Amino acid sequence: MKWQDSRQSSNVEDRRSNSQVSSAGSFGALVPIIRFLMGSKIGRIVLVIGVVAYFMGYDPLALIDQGAATTQSKAIDDPKEKENFAFVSAVLAETEDVWANIFKEYKASYVEPNLVLFKGQVSSGCGFASSQVGPFYCPADQKVYLDLSFFDELEKTHKAGGDFARAYVIAHEIGHHVQNLVGTLNKIQSQKSGVSQVEQNALQVKVELQADCYAGIWAHYMNKYQILDDGDIEEALNAASAIGDDTLQKKHQGHVVPDSFTHGSSKQRMEWFKKGFEGGKLASCSF
Repeated sequence: MKWQDSRQSSNVEDRRSNSQVSSAGSFGALVPIIRFLMGSKIGRIVLVIGVVAYFMGYDPLALIDQGAATTQSKAIDDPKEKENFAFVSAVLAETEDVWANIFKEYKASYVEPNLVLFKGQVSSGCGFASSQVGPFYCPADQKVYLDLSFFDELEKTHKAGGDFARAYVIAHEIGHHVQNLVGTLNKIQSQKSGVSQVEQNALQVKVELQADCYAGIWAHYMNKYQILDDGDIEEALNAASAIGDDTLQKKHQGHVVPDSFTHGSSKQRMEWFKKGFEGGKLASCSF
């Protein structure tokens, strides 16, 4: 994917340097230290001084939080992290350009979302979330949230490496933003009211597959603008297959439960991405 010479979006919100160690987490880190201090007379004196300092208004936990923040600050200065930041900014800019042109065809204005980079955990308009949930879109604040460690997980755990596999992930989340702008998310949310969990899951699968299709539309234009390299589409399809519900369920629980699907099977995810890529229009993704 030829992204290095692309413009970079100004809508990337970098929260990676924020310390993500909570007070509860800090206390957990202090437990072994307290046990060590209790083992000697000098240690117990130091512990008493710390307790007294705490009641005088000084928080000893701040030392741990400060250390965590320093560690994270060094981490984001890593060359790989800087390259990932530039990559995300470039891909986001490309989605902005593509969807602005598509919306213009419909006499509408595309509202650009922010993309929030974070490490470990983050507070969003949809509540508190950890990186374990993976990349996600929050319609309440119209922001995409991404921990860059997911790119490593995609490559090492799911065997879906490559820059366009990563770009597909971003384009999928932007697809949810498009759904939000055109009213699809609200419509599906209202349909979920009063139905069974199985029916709710089926509706959510539709939402996710359409977002895959919208990612395919974006890829269609990347191909049209000659930004893609040989093998890029295969990378995206491999990523779509690797994170299909059936593939993940087989890996983690050894069997597949279709009624519990929330994103679609590997075959479905690939098919809907291809629908968008081949069709190149919103109508290609109707369900």
